[in-house]
Amino acid sequence: MKISTKGRYALRVMIDLALHDTGEYIALKDISTRQGITIKYLEQIVTRLNKAGYLRSMRGNNGGHRLAKRPCEYKVGDILRTMEGNLSPIECLAISDEEISCPKKTECPTLFFWKGLDQAINDYVDKFTLQDLLDQNIKSI
Repeated sequence: MKISTKGRYALRVMIDLALHDTGEYIALKDISTRQGITIKYLEQIVTRLNKAGYLRSMRGNNGGHRLAKRPCEYKVGDILRTMEGNLSPIECLAISDEEISCPKKTECPTLFFWKGLDQAINDYVDKFTLQDLLDQNIKSI
């Protein structure tokens, strides 16, 4: 499993919005400047985050984006899955146990290992909230 730039940047955007939250909408150009991400790429990321209900957006001169909820209400895993899809380390686990499509699933000697890794990945990314990332960021400043 490898997290793409969209997944990594989505977390950075969410952190940026939380750090600069004044109750006002934040323009993409401001996020772009602070994060060093092009506006065109940010538009793709923000569109997905908005569709997932993570952001509130407003068009116009005073428009921009802001978080829809408090940072403690966002799991890092949910944000990553929104951008990446399933985080499973192998394709046959990308769907539920009942639907594993591999013809060797009943005799696969490594399936237990991959299931364990899949569980560990999901448990790890789900144990952190956006607030946890913010708190860590503030400590490192």
